[in-house]
Amino acid sequence: MAELELRELRLAFGGLRVLEGISFALEARELLALIGPNGAGKTSVLNCICGIYRPSGGTVFYGGAPITGARPNAIARLGIGRTFQHGELLAHLSVLDNLLIGRHTRLNAGFISQALLLPAARAAERAQREAAERILEFVELERYRHQPVGTLGFGTQKIVGFARALALEPKVLLLDEPSAGLNREEREDLARHILRIKHELGIAMVWVEHDMQMVADLADRLYVLNYGVPLASGAPDAVLKDPRVIEAYLGAGSA
Repeated sequence: MAELELRELRLAFGGLRVLEGISFALEARELLALIGPNGAGKTSVLNCICGIYRPSGGTVFYGGAPITGARPNAIARLGIGRTFQHGELLAHLSVLDNLLIGRHTRLNAGFISQALLLPAARAAERAQREAAERILEFVELERYRHQPVGTLGFGTQKIVGFARALALEPKVLLLDEPSAGLNREEREDLARHILRIKHELGIAMVWVEHDMQMVADLADRLYVLNYGVPLASGAPDAVLKDPRVIEAYLGAGSA
């Protein structure tokens, strides 16, 4: 059974068609790159999956069960994590506190237990901090744990956003242009983290990306959108040589 499946997904705002007939299945441990020119609808696909947008038609399945139209917090609780293009971090809080916020769905202590600081609540808090520390170590951010996020460089903030999504302990991770704005060294670090997430943590990923070299090197499969409709899908080598894909990116006659 696929980890995640989209069947004939459609999205429209008034008379504006944003997505039409988006269908793909994400297999366990697969890294699926969702690519296309600017305005193709890639982020809209992620927003439909994680509940930010309510699709106009079609169905999103997670673990074989439909989740279309569920609230974002319910979808996150099921095990679908998400990064954002601009981080969406709390700049005044420390790196560690941002990760702890990402773990809110894993906090099992009841309200009364937390309010009275009962032993169960203290034990639950220790467990959350230990889990957050493990993620900081995984993404090599231990030295920044107590620094306010707003004092860090842009590239480091991107990795913090990455770590916060991992704090959810997701089974599926949605990556929205994680390499945007990064320099070459930071992109190499990001690529290494993505591969470790796939091979060491076994998390399936849908990855929106514009860096075609990274896509060619890392992705298992590509799914191409052009103005909201599917254009091509398959192995990276074949898709990136497809004349329709070249034309969509570079314009007619570029092939």
